[in-house]
Amino acid sequence: MLRVHYAWVVAAITFLALLGSAGIRATSTVMILPLEHDFGWDRATVSLALSVNLLLYGLCGPFAGALMTRFGLKRVMLAALLTLSVATGVSTFMQQVWQMVGLWGVLVGLGSGAMALVLGATVATRWFVKRRGLVTGIFAASAATGQLIFLPQQAALVETAGWRVAVLIVAVVALVVALLVALFMRDDPRDMGLQPYGGVEALPPAEAVTSNPFALAVDTLIQCAKVRDFWLLAGSFAICGATTVGLISVHLIPASVEHGFDEVTAAGMLAAMGAFDLVGTTVSGWLTARIDPRKLLVWYYTFRGIALLFLPAAYSMGVPALAAFVVLYGLDWVATVPPTVRLLGDRFSKERVGPVFGWVFAAHQFGGSFAAYAAGAVHTALGDYLVAFLTAGLLCLLASGLILGLRGRVAAPPLVLQPALPQ
Repeated sequence: MLRVHYAWVVAAITFLALLGSAGIRATSTVMILPLEHDFGWDRATVSLALSVNLLLYGLCGPFAGALMTRFGLKRVMLAALLTLSVATGVSTFMQQVWQMVGLWGVLVGLGSGAMALVLGATVATRWFVKRRGLVTGIFAASAATGQLIFLPQQAALVETAGWRVAVLIVAVVALVVALLVALFMRDDPRDMGLQPYGGVEALPPAEAVTSNPFALAVDTLIQCAKVRDFWLLAGSFAICGATTVGLISVHLIPASVEHGFDEVTAAGMLAAMGAFDLVGTTVSGWLTARIDPRKLLVWYYTFRGIALLFLPAAYSMGVPALAAFVVLYGLDWVATVPPTVRLLGDRFSKERVGPVFGWVFAAHQFGGSFAAYAAGAVHTALGDYLVAFLTAGLLCLLASGLILGLRGRVAAPPLVLQPALPQ
């Protein structure tokens, strides 16, 4: 009888956790217009809460990676899922802006940030030798798949039953996923006497890490800051975040409504991007093992920039042009993740891939946070999103330039970051 390696069970649980987290974050997108209607808040005010969410979602990354190293994947995932469930459930009673910022900005940002792409990168590195790029791509696509599953039905629920019902549903989903994590998640294959999937050499039992996780995260940043390629990758990934989770995730629905689409149809556009991204990012993981990841990133950012520059015209040209935008942007959405992880893995030791990628992902979310608020402020000042879309397109072309500045293939062994001093 063929036995399934437990790495695939861990991968499935991780995918579900990332999926649930993505569903909660996607729900915030369909709440923008209802909150404006219910409470009289303007676009910039609502965008502020989502901007705080994106910022903390990213800043959690390096510290979450360090916490996973110190306390294990399972404990961090459980704490994050319970935080998400409580925060979203309580938010159905909110009445003031500060409550929106505290619950959806701070708590949901922290909870979802603890299970961001850093979790996927850590699981893929610990549990897989073969198929690592493919698994990384699947994890990266889980955010878009969350949109695919949650956005259309959440938008429909908001219209028919109100935003509070939609929020309660995702709170329950977080609890269900937490139960699955408690039952089936494992921290490391060595804890079970296994090798990573595709590993050929027996590994010693995992050593306990006792250093301060926050010191580990800060020490990682200090040492990474000395490496030029780290800044180039972090800068390009910041633009990636600005043009996806900051601009399109937050503002595509209200922009589409202003151009005559209803909210459910606009949510369906984001969901369709999720479907295409599941394909694009999975294929990107496969390509990353076969093509220079620098070349892939240059193509990805260039195509994304062209799509954003085309978007204002697409709204004027009608459905066929918008469909072309959805396909092109969807295929490209987070296809940047597998080659970025590969480039970091080539330059740094695998022992710290979680905290290192955590800081790069923090840059991604900082870009997203800035773009989420800036686009809302620009809309409030000018009355439309034209300047925001065109600026984002030009930034993507800048990201391609940053990638061209990376070193070629790294002939020397990866830079090994020294361990943080015990605290």
